[in-house]
Amino acid sequence: MTMLSARLSRALRQGRRDPRPDTRSDLLLTLLRKRAAAHGVGDEQLEALLRDQIRWALPMERDS
Repeated sequence: MTMLSARLSRALRQGRRDPRPDTRSDLLLTLLRKRAAAHGVGDEQLEALLRDQIRWALPMERDS
């Protein structure tokens, strides 16, 4: 198992301990905090993964 896999596995386990976010804004707040932590330790791959998740979680508005 690579170091990145071990970190991701640990992050996923820790995320499961937290209660499920009630709102999309709570989810975004959690993802932003995790991305900031990944940036703080210099884990560029994990940070990129979290940026993709943040983009996915952003609300979408359709043009009328």
